Amino acid sequence: MSESHIPSAIAQSEADILAAANRHLMNTYRRPAIVFTHGRGCYIYDAQGRAYLDFLGGIAVNALGYAHPRIVRVMRREAGRATHFSNLFHNQFQGPLAAKLAQWSGMDRCFFTNSGSEAVEGALKLARAAARGSDGDAGGKTRILALENSFHGRTLGALSLTHTEKYRAPFQPLMPGVEFVRLNDVADLEAKLDDRVCALFIEPTQGEGGIHGVSADFWQRARALATQHGAALIADEIQCGLGRTGRYFAYQKFGGREMWPDIVTIAKPLAAGLPLGAILAREKFAAAFHPGLHGSTFGGGPLACATALEFLSIVDEEGMLENVRLRGEEIRAGLEKLARKFKFIRKVRGEGLMIGVELDIDGAPIVEEAFRQGVIINCTHERVLRLLPPFTVRSSQVKQFLRKLKKILESVSARANSSATQQPAEQPFTSIAHEHTARS
Repeated sequence: MSESHIPSAIAQSEADILAAANRHLMNTYRRPAIVFTHGRGCYIYDAQGRAYLDFLGGIAVNALGYAHPRIVRVMRREAGRATHFSNLFHNQFQGPLAAKLAQWSGMDRCFFTNSGSEAVEGALKLARAAARGSDGDAGGKTRILALENSFHGRTLGALSLTHTEKYRAPFQPLMPGVEFVRLNDVADLEAKLDDRVCALFIEPTQGEGGIHGVSADFWQRARALATQHGAALIADEIQCGLGRTGRYFAYQKFGGREMWPDIVTIAKPLAAGLPLGAILAREKFAAAFHPGLHGSTFGGGPLACATALEFLSIVDEEGMLENVRLRGEEIRAGLEKLARKFKFIRKVRGEGLMIGVELDIDGAPIVEEAFRQGVIINCTHERVLRLLPPFTVRSSQVKQFLRKLKKILESVSARANSSATQQPAEQPFTSIAHEHTARS
């Protein structure tokens, strides 16, 4: 492409791009002064041409890495046909995508959204509508339960289900009627789930919460109590779903259909980087929506749905779930070996390619040093390194990551043990050190 045909935004210098961002973007993120321009496979590249091994995957969005040829082909084809029709009409990809998601999940029906937060908001509405019944009377069945340590999104309803106080405090008062249950505490669940509860939200594996899994005993009791009291058991699979743990959905490890949730929320990798989320539901709950009760302008457009169908096909046809399981085992084995060398590593946990490394020290310096050395990870809850590499990651890239991480940990350890009189290292990369999951 000649210089004259490069779009003006791309042709701008890195300094001009950063100046425009600093002047005109709202101050919601802390970012390093680096501009990324493109990616290929598991690597992304900055404006200076430097490569970074991405073990964060756009926070679980880029499950197929960057520029997967089949995804690129579908996006180009559909961008030249139609990017949007109104949801007043059918498009050729919504129905087939809903059918494929029903097949993967065991649910019956689907509603498409633009994001994870929007899916959570819609699930809240669906649970409330189901609780009201055909006579429109909720009969006091309006309470909602979520788990301590949870993260469900940034919009007001989703934020009301999010437990961490630093996210909630600036926006109080939030939605009333929400109560939190201690993670994996069956007695606490039994004390709080009664006939007044219309929904229980659970992340089968908490992502922003530090990669903590729900126990089988807790899930099974939640399923039984939700059924007993007529509440919707809602699985938030926005980060842990669609193959991330080595299964189509993380809740499938708890047993067959009788153990599955009533409603599922998904987003992140669904359309391979395009904004698309969904609410999946059993017929009993899906029937609570009828025309006029819910809607979305952009949710389920033809470009996004065609891309999502291709993503699901690639996962099936290219053996992605097996790769997720195998590469996840390799990463965890390598991390356990590093834990024996670096005593500040307390625990390695997770499933598939959703892995947490709990530390005895602040994780920010490790994330910052990793960035300097061309590796992208992040830290949640101050002391848990979070790894969310693409499903396409190869064994050679796992080995490369582990070699680099060893050097990173050695460098951080050396600095920590250096003379107290030494000047502290400059820390320009706090943006990704504690950057949280963003659900618009």
